[in-house]
Amino acid sequence: MATATLIGLDIGKHTFHAVAQDVAGHVLYKRQFTRTGLIEFLATHPPCRIVMEACAGAHWLARKLIEFGHHAQLIAPQYIRPFVTGNKNDFIDAHAICEAACRPSMRYVAIKSMQQQAVSSLHRMREARMAERIQTTNQIHALLLEFGITLPLGMRGIRQVPTLLATPSDDLPVMVRQILLQQFEHVLLLERLIQVLDQQIATEARSNDVATRLMTIPGIGPITASQLAADAGNAKGYGKARDFAASLGLVPRQHSTGGKAKLLGISRRGDKSLRRLLVQCAHVIMLNATRWDSAIAEWTRELMVRRHGNVVACAVANKLARVVWAILATGDEYHPHPRTLHEKTNRRQNRR
Repeated sequence: MATATLIGLDIGKHTFHAVAQDVAGHVLYKRQFTRTGLIEFLATHPPCRIVMEACAGAHWLARKLIEFGHHAQLIAPQYIRPFVTGNKNDFIDAHAICEAACRPSMRYVAIKSMQQQAVSSLHRMREARMAERIQTTNQIHALLLEFGITLPLGMRGIRQVPTLLATPSDDLPVMVRQILLQQFEHVLLLERLIQVLDQQIATEARSNDVATRLMTIPGIGPITASQLAADAGNAKGYGKARDFAASLGLVPRQHSTGGKAKLLGISRRGDKSLRRLLVQCAHVIMLNATRWDSAIAEWTRELMVRRHGNVVACAVANKLARVVWAILATGDEYHPHPRTLHEKTNRRQNRR
């Protein structure tokens, strides 16, 4: 066991399967553990490299293994799937993790801190509450439509429900009125919960140095900045800005062959929540581009003259992702006029 240099770990809720290899890639042992047994085994195991899929519980376990002195790494599941040979079982999955980890070009997921996971939980809860609110409002619209009553779209129509219920009419049975009242009260409850979550996220963003620097970018508010700080981390997992934008699915898909480049629509890979937020920020920049004085606003104005609005939104979101990577990688803030700043820096150097 002392010669094990790499352990591929297929993690689950109650059972864990480990495959250990030596420096030559030979399998030394395969073992199945319970959660407690795995912690006890790895706590006394000589330090080595342990690789897992980036899934539920992986970040916590990776932090635990680092405390034991191991070198823990996470790989996205889609990069492990091609190395699964034959039929699928847990030990074959663990062996596929070892095979993927041996590739020098393999990409790894940055391990989140406990604070980053806590902030991500806030955002996931907010998304769940918003989805539930949409579901409830759609139920109200659909139920009223069954009785021939239509309301304006969105919350503007939902706020007319109390007035509708207070108006005496034979069009709605008593039971339906009770159901609509309960659904409307549920919508109000969800709105209050979403507001509380928004306040918590804004408070956390103002106290977070990374999120504060990200909020200097035009169009990015506390919600987007907070989620970027939690999910993107310090951007060390990406070699350059384009890699970060590509991980969010904001670059074209490619189907090139025979030396002929063929680019398709955006790939829509990666975190769809971050991609959606960046596209929303891009729309904010497009709405205010004529009034804002910054390099990205000027670039957006020029692009809006030549391209369709949806294309511009994706392009601006791509640029925002690149700016975010630069701020995360360098620890700097956003400069509205980088050319002017660069000229000033050159003048100072010339004077010296």
